[in-house]
Amino acid sequence: MPVRVMSEGAGPNVQVPAHLTRIPVCLISISTDCSDRTVKGRVVHKGPLVSQASDDFIMKTVVQEEDTEPNSSSQNVSINVFLLGALAKDFSQAVNQGDVVVFSGFTVGKSPTVNKDKLHHCNLQLSGGDAFIYVSRPPPADPRSPRPAVKRSSAPSTEVSRMNKAQKYSYSRLDELKVGAVVNVFGVVIFFKQPFKSRGTDFCSSLKITDQSNQKIGCTIFCENLDNHPKIFQIGDIIRMHRVKAQLYNDSITLVNTFGFSVVMFDGVQGGAVEPQASSRSFSFDQEDRRVVEELRAWVAGQALLPPVPTMPLSAIQPNAYFDLTCQLLAKAFISSSCTLLRVWDGTRCAHPLLKVTASPNLTEGPLSFSAERESLIANVFVYDNHVEFAKQLKPGDFLRIYNLRAILGSSTLPGLTNSQSEEVNHLALHLHGGIEFGRGIRILPDDCADVQEMKRVIDTFQQDEDELNDSMLLEVWSTPPEVLDADPEEWSTDRRCGDDVQTETLSEVKQSDPGRVHHVRVQLRSYEPRRLHQALNLYCSKCSTMQEVPDDELLAGLFSEACRDSEPSTPPPWMLSGQVDLASPPRALSVHLSSHLLYESKATELIFIKGSTLEETCRLAAGYQNIVPVMSSGGHLTLLDLTAPFLFRGRKRYYGCKRCSEAALRDVCAEKDEQIDEKMVADALGVQLLRFVLLMKLELQDATDTLDVFLWRDAELFFGVSAEEAAANQEAQNIVCQTMNSLCPPGGSAGERPWLDVCLAAYRLDDTEEPNRTCYQICDTAVTKPSR
Repeated sequence: MPVRVMSEGAGPNVQVPAHLTRIPVCLISISTDCSDRTVKGRVVHKGPLVSQASDDFIMKTVVQEEDTEPNSSSQNVSINVFLLGALAKDFSQAVNQGDVVVFSGFTVGKSPTVNKDKLHHCNLQLSGGDAFIYVSRPPPADPRSPRPAVKRSSAPSTEVSRMNKAQKYSYSRLDELKVGAVVNVFGVVIFFKQPFKSRGTDFCSSLKITDQSNQKIGCTIFCENLDNHPKIFQIGDIIRMHRVKAQLYNDSITLVNTFGFSVVMFDGVQGGAVEPQASSRSFSFDQEDRRVVEELRAWVAGQALLPPVPTMPLSAIQPNAYFDLTCQLLAKAFISSSCTLLRVWDGTRCAHPLLKVTASPNLTEGPLSFSAERESLIANVFVYDNHVEFAKQLKPGDFLRIYNLRAILGSSTLPGLTNSQSEEVNHLALHLHGGIEFGRGIRILPDDCADVQEMKRVIDTFQQDEDELNDSMLLEVWSTPPEVLDADPEEWSTDRRCGDDVQTETLSEVKQSDPGRVHHVRVQLRSYEPRRLHQALNLYCSKCSTMQEVPDDELLAGLFSEACRDSEPSTPPPWMLSGQVDLASPPRALSVHLSSHLLYESKATELIFIKGSTLEETCRLAAGYQNIVPVMSSGGHLTLLDLTAPFLFRGRKRYYGCKRCSEAALRDVCAEKDEQIDEKMVADALGVQLLRFVLLMKLELQDATDTLDVFLWRDAELFFGVSAEEAAANQEAQNIVCQTMNSLCPPGGSAGERPWLDVCLAAYRLDDTEEPNRTCYQICDTAVTKPSR
């Protein structure tokens, strides 16, 4: 791309293209749109040409505005101008102090020396092929007097063209960096965080890169303008940075941006088009750059650098998973000052029921409703805290990549839910939590992105199918005969399994009977609590008969974080073998311990002990290992975490121990070669009294005579047909419980809509010193029967 320095005795305005318009220096600010704008002034200071690296230069000059526009300030204004690369060298050779210059193709930056030099609070920066400088010199006093010698380039005309003299940059390998050196580098992104607001006025980007040297280097970039930050879309992208300085931080080399910093991004997928995404309109890119990108792509393809959990579609997500989602924004709605709702889709259907949220029409941007078929594909994403500000920039129709999104079931604090929506609280919702950990954030994808093109193809296919479906639905409605009006609707019911031949009683008679008996009643379910499934799940100890609530993730995350902060060295027991496992996001190593006995039995990876992991990391690792026991350092030895936390992770299932009855200690788990390691074996070996998941609910029954409050818990699994353990981790089991309760007690339904149930009740006296004569009732030996289809 050409970079030209031009001179013309008749004045610079003669050569300036007509489509460019001049902007007064006094009106320049950080937010100024520099497209097709020029700045004119006289060179009042010309600094030395400084070489930063081989064939890479920087030069500072000061220009003073002499003739201002009619509506601008009459005071002369001076501004710092920085020229980079080959343009700096050409300017040094062709321009003298006192020349009048016109700049175009510049960018505006914040001047760090405004308080010292009292010049304009911004500066101009020029580099690359879009930057042009038009030069004019004042006429000599006497035409016959000799002109002072002007050092120029060897071009024969007044136009110094660099069409065939492109700037050549040299690049350093990451294992050759020297502290204090300003360098240019290529690298592959292996970790990144979205730009976040620093304590000052700048935004900060944090990333880590590597190259064929396998050296991993952290990079920190501070820029006030978000457009100047690297636009990284995923791990594996290739980055090119100019003018970064190698500094020592925590005994490791880190790259930081210096003046004149520029960055260009490339897709890292092998075989894709090499399309540069630059932070500046002015940048160089040639065949040598293309060759380097292709070499890095080929190298990455043979390395295990990419994360184990890449971007996944809605059709592949699982409850409690963390993932990146590429999607299209259909609508968004304001929920609160700290939460925004994004309605998105990617053309695929989630395997789990998705939460539906109705937002106020006055606070919604985009369509308020969609076809029933499309509505079933739409996911609701709740965006929190610092991401809310970025969400304000999003427009319906944008293609997005949302990083570190979490799929959550049964949340008790879903914003935007009304009372009429409470029955869907156990459906799947997607949450983008606040903060920047694990690269959390949102990016708007360019239209030429390969992922966007593929998504458009999927969406176009769906829209064609949707049109055909609408036509077939109309035909089906037109040709469907009327329903039989006197047909009996199929109802849910219950079946008593006690086997007792007991006469059915009314609730009034039951309440007048003595405890210690079993009663058969025919009733309706009037109400129940809790309404949310996760509140009905409890942990029960069969040894001391105590019951406790299941700890929420916020409490557990705090326990794991506290254990992570304990950096005390520890000595593992002699039966343990120690090692490390590398995490991709964020990149770090965790201590792993294995049983030597299990290693001998070829079962080493069936049970591992992990030290220093967060709750999120433990859940991720649990997807790849059969059994994980989290441990921590205490008194120089390894020990189990506090039993408030799960002592064992098995896939999505978590197992807890009773603090009162356990004698927990870190002991070896001995299993023969053909013996299956399960939660009971691990609990027995560690001295943990295993807690059992139970469902505990309070139901209000009614008949024509009275109402009665009863409990459902000992036979809750028989009642619902699913285990409480499965309901704690399995979406299908949770759906069965929710569907059952909604069918027996329809939300907002009248008594006539509730089915009549044959229920077996056990009456017993409460063993309580405060209420010694209180009689309680519990549903027993009763199972729900679904209607036949």
